[in-house]
Amino acid sequence: MPTPTIVLVHGAFADASSWNGVIERLQQQGYTCIASANPLRGVTADSAYTASLLNQIDGPVLLVGHSYGGAVISNAATSAPNVTGLVYVAAFAPDEGENLGDVENGSKDSVLNAALVQYSYPAGPGGQTAIEFAINPARIQEAFAADLPPQVTALMAATQRPVAAAAFSDVCGPPAWKKLPSWAVVASGDKAAGADVVRSHAQRAGADIVEVEGSHVIMISQPQTVTDHIVKAARSVAGSRR
Repeated sequence: MPTPTIVLVHGAFADASSWNGVIERLQQQGYTCIASANPLRGVTADSAYTASLLNQIDGPVLLVGHSYGGAVISNAATSAPNVTGLVYVAAFAPDEGENLGDVENGSKDSVLNAALVQYSYPAGPGGQTAIEFAINPARIQEAFAADLPPQVTALMAATQRPVAAAAFSDVCGPPAWKKLPSWAVVASGDKAAGADVVRSHAQRAGADIVEVEGSHVIMISQPQTVTDHIVKAARSVAGSRR
């Protein structure tokens, strides 16, 4: 049986290059990888976009999400029958009827809300606008990437991609983790999603969990640790199909 294609979905304030260190290591082990360009316009729209990509891939898929990308993969995989497993990397795994705004408000570890700045962007004809959020550059190291050097977080601040407010307000549908096996990497120093929220979501999903000391961007600061857990998942889903 073929090994799965590994599709990696980035989170808010980031782009697909945030997976570069992990992809490099996966490719060295022979895995085909696709880092999806998550639009960051809201759970409903982004999940539909991701599902359309998944349904155009031949063969089994292992779907990986970071942060907000965890909500996207949880929703997208329900309409992509070729997805065989889910990996959550410092990621949300919301249940049906939840939205990330309410989830974040319940975190004691997250400081992200206080670090956000608000902007607006065109959202339709007639001058309609919608709200999006970015991280205050002065707080990106504290709230997002405390285990990376300042010169790296300065680049992250300059190249970050704002996320639409709909990412926090869209209500999630039935999650794929109720039907698919899942794995999770929990970063104990996660102050963005909140280590407490990430841990509880992973436990609720019944995920195979590895917890490591690190920040929210654990796939950048510790790419080998994240790669190892993804490979464990890939081998498991490949073995279950034989």
